[in-house]
Amino acid sequence: MAPLWTSTYQRLLFQEPEPGILEVVLHRPEALNALDAVAHRELTYVWRDIDADPSIRVVLIRGSGQAFSAGGDFTLIEEIMSDPEACMRVWKEARDLVYNMIHCGKPIVSAIEGPAVGAGLAVALLADISVAARSARLVDGHVRLGVAAGDHAVLFWPLLIGMAKTKYYLLLNEPLSGEEAERLGMVSLCVEDGKAYEVALEIARRLARGSASAIRWTKYALNNWLRMAGPIFDVSTALEFLGFLLPDAREGLQALREKRSPRFSGEAPL
Repeated sequence: MAPLWTSTYQRLLFQEPEPGILEVVLHRPEALNALDAVAHRELTYVWRDIDADPSIRVVLIRGSGQAFSAGGDFTLIEEIMSDPEACMRVWKEARDLVYNMIHCGKPIVSAIEGPAVGAGLAVALLADISVAARSARLVDGHVRLGVAAGDHAVLFWPLLIGMAKTKYYLLLNEPLSGEEAERLGMVSLCVEDGKAYEVALEIARRLARGSASAIRWTKYALNNWLRMAGPIFDVSTALEFLGFLLPDAREGLQALREKRSPRFSGEAPL
């Protein structure tokens, strides 16, 4: 049975497949688990509750249905563009989401099926062990929208796949399959479609049986690579949200709605 505090969440489902393993499910299957304002906030702060709960040894996170997450939904993006208070709120959440996952002491395993985009991709990849289905579709998505890559990619991708590949996939907004992501070192494992959860659960079981102190302290030490790069991440996230105030972001959102290529201005002061 999931801990009592989980009942306060609206967009996340919680299960306990085995004692000590908490399963977190992004649950908006009708929208490919896209994150509205409530889901974005909950996905940001759930890691604090998990970290503070002594009954949890391991976390497994996945999406409901046929997707991990399609990223931020259009309503949330439009709110960011039109409301300065919302822009500041979601900027802080985007920053806290990444840092809360980095600081969470419990090991996290992700099971990635279908699309994983934007903030959803950040969660999938910031998991300590990521298991992707062969035809999963991983894409950052920011430059397609007309804003700088924030969330996590500038912080994390160069450590995973190197600077040259990071620039290629971010600047061109190129998607990666689960198979290609494993080949490059972006995810821990690639498995056959429909098997990501099964494999991720077995990994969670192994972690739950291990020495909690040894595993958590190893994670803490390794994540100092990410803590050292914090200023890089802070700049990328600030530039992302500055971009939401510019015309390119509105054109990018409109193009996504109309399912066409965007017509960006082609000008920038930097």
